[in-house]
Amino acid sequence: MNPLRHTTLTVLGTGVLLTALAACGGDDGGSSGNANPENSNAPSDAGSSQPWILGTTDPIVSIDPAGAYDIGSWNLQYSIYEQLLVIPAGGDAPEADAADSCDYDDPQTVTCKLRPDNKFSNGHDLTSSDVVFSFERNIAIADPNGASSLLGSLLDPDAETPTLAEGAIEAPDDTTVVFNLTKPDQTFVKVLTTAATSIVDEEVFPADKLLDSAEVVGSGPYTLSDYKVEQQASLEANPEYLGTRSGKANQVIVKLYKEPSALRADIGTSKVDVAWRTLSAVDLADLGKTDGLTVLNGEGSEFRYWVFNTATATGKQLAVRQAVANIIDRDEITTDVYDGTTKPAYSLVPPGFAGQKDSFSEAYGTAPDLAAAEQLLTDAKIATPVKLTLGVPPDKYGDAAVQETNTFKEQLDASGLFDVTVVEDPYEEYKENYREGAYDLYMLGWYPDFLDADNYLSPFVRDGGFFANGYSNDEVNSLLDEELAGTDEATRSEAFGKLQDIIARDVPVLPSWNGKNVAVSTEPMTGVEETLDPTYIFRIWDITKK
Repeated sequence: MNPLRHTTLTVLGTGVLLTALAACGGDDGGSSGNANPENSNAPSDAGSSQPWILGTTDPIVSIDPAGAYDIGSWNLQYSIYEQLLVIPAGGDAPEADAADSCDYDDPQTVTCKLRPDNKFSNGHDLTSSDVVFSFERNIAIADPNGASSLLGSLLDPDAETPTLAEGAIEAPDDTTVVFNLTKPDQTFVKVLTTAATSIVDEEVFPADKLLDSAEVVGSGPYTLSDYKVEQQASLEANPEYLGTRSGKANQVIVKLYKEPSALRADIGTSKVDVAWRTLSAVDLADLGKTDGLTVLNGEGSEFRYWVFNTATATGKQLAVRQAVANIIDRDEITTDVYDGTTKPAYSLVPPGFAGQKDSFSEAYGTAPDLAAAEQLLTDAKIATPVKLTLGVPPDKYGDAAVQETNTFKEQLDASGLFDVTVVEDPYEEYKENYREGAYDLYMLGWYPDFLDADNYLSPFVRDGGFFANGYSNDEVNSLLDEELAGTDEATRSEAFGKLQDIIARDVPVLPSWNGKNVAVSTEPMTGVEETLDPTYIFRIWDITKK
């Protein structure tokens, strides 16, 4: 998932906020906002939880599915909308959501059968026409903050601008959708689980522009009852919901924090029941010693990495990139900066993914090799120290990212082979600056759109990647096509291995670390630990407050 992207709230007093919550459903799970009692698929404990409050520093860019490609927006959308398929907690295989099934008829054709009884929260029927509209709309709007890029297998390969291919999506009847892909793509069914494919009501959403976030309508387990930009979102259980994800709480408040320190102060008080993303290693260590709080560590797939701009005078030199790969000390970074809450990364693909290979440790070892770095530069007749600019956005990744950048600078400077300048820019400027070549090497982060090694490769190394760093390799593009078309795991794994080896050799991207999925929970909460999996989907509907 792309790196994260965001008047004034009159802060509710604690008593007022709790009163507002209680009014929407108390201990007995009153009728207000309950899941449909006639829904035979709904869990027996639907609506049985007390209202609760989630605190997060993840901003919300848009609640319109065509307007966001960030973890904060997506996690709110997962509660408000249905996708055709869903990944359950702790799983990696798609299961039914708005569709009972989505199956490959052949490597380029996927047929989905919808539930016939599905409705939006406003009572409108959800049909195949809404699904087609949702996909067509996302591609047509192509919002720069959106995720229409995930729908590339539906695009006309000959069009100059992203355009839906003729006949790419068909709706032969109200409950059937057929996707005719323009190329074989074994990840497409997984794409159907992402918030980029959320289904919207064609009678409510405009076809050519985003809908105001406060006005969105979905068919998911919750409705958006109130939204205050950069402050909070209020969710209520959707009485029209007929799926398998019925919300266990009648109401959930998602509070948005700009500063981790404020979130850290509120967790454990009546203001926040669960804190998820992002607290520092120091805060987590302190909170773990606090009575009534539990720090929960789930398996994660968060990825922090450095991107070389291969078009700058420095970044275009292979010997420079390989020398940097020989000098970086990931153990020092994960131990001193992140207090062991992260692990060194030696591939773009995180451990545990099929086809993963630690190609960087095979090529450069796990400890710095200054002699090898010096020899590379000498052989290439590159004068030292090499001037190198490191970029970092403090407002996006926090103080620890700045500390990581300075630690990396010290490692490079101490080698005597580099003279590093660190540039700190606000993220909105940073995004433009790195595309314009302001940095030789710059920091970014990633969370998966779906659990497949391709999602850590195609977005990064196909023709410059989403960050447009100037790297292009015909063999890489061919291997990406091969693994996408592969119908058996062995073929795909072999292609993944070759890709990771080439990336380690060419170093267009330098992996730094992999992180855990961490939350802090108060004692009355259950279901939090179960949702802390590598998908980074925070399944609000599965969480209960006793």
